[in-house]
Amino acid sequence: MSVITVVSWLCKLRLEHIVLGQMMNKFSRSSLLFIVLFSVVGCSGNNEALIAIQNYTNQVVNRPPGRIPPPPEMISYEAFTYSAASLRGPFAIPLDVSLATLREQSNDIQPDLNRSTEALEVFAIGTLQMRGIMSRNNTIWALVQDGNNDLHYVTEGSYMGRNHGRVVTISEAQINLIEIVPNGAGGWLERPQTITSNE
Repeated sequence: MSVITVVSWLCKLRLEHIVLGQMMNKFSRSSLLFIVLFSVVGCSGNNEALIAIQNYTNQVVNRPPGRIPPPPEMISYEAFTYSAASLRGPFAIPLDVSLATLREQSNDIQPDLNRSTEALEVFAIGTLQMRGIMSRNNTIWALVQDGNNDLHYVTEGSYMGRNHGRVVTISEAQINLIEIVPNGAGGWLERPQTITSNE
C-alpha cells in the first residue's frame, strides 16, 4: 500500500462530527496524529515486500505450461504354464532308476480310473513310512504308517500314493512301486518309486 492509498482510505471514512468529537475527547490531537503516521509508515515499509510478492506471482502465472510425461506402456501379461508336474519334487524321496527303466508314454500306459481306490492313495508317497514286514501263507505283507499315524498292510499289487503307485516288490528294507504320472504332453509315463524302512 502506498501513502496515497492510505490517505484515500481515510478520506472514505465518513466520520460524523459527534464520533470525531468523542475520539478527540479520548485522544489528544498528537496521539491521533501518531497513530495515522504509524499506520502510513508501516504500510509504506511493506510496500517493497508486496511488490516482490506481486512480481513473483506474475512470473508464476506467465510461465509456460509444463509437459506431463506420457504414462508408461503397459506390459502384456503372459501366463506361466507350470510344466514340471511330472518331475520329482525337491523334498520327495529320490528315485531309484535301477528298479525299472523309465518308459515314455504310449497308448498302453494309462492309469485304471475305473478301479476302486485304496486307503493309502489319498496320501503323498513322502508321508508314508514302512514300519516292517510279515509273511503269511507265502505272501509277504508290508506294514505302512500313513500321515495320520494309522497302520496299513500292503502286498504286491496294492496301490498307494497319489500317483497310482502299484506295489511291485517288497523286501525287508523297502517297498518298490511303479507310479503312473502325466508326462506333460497329454500322455502318461511309468516312474519307479521306493519307500524304505525306517526300522
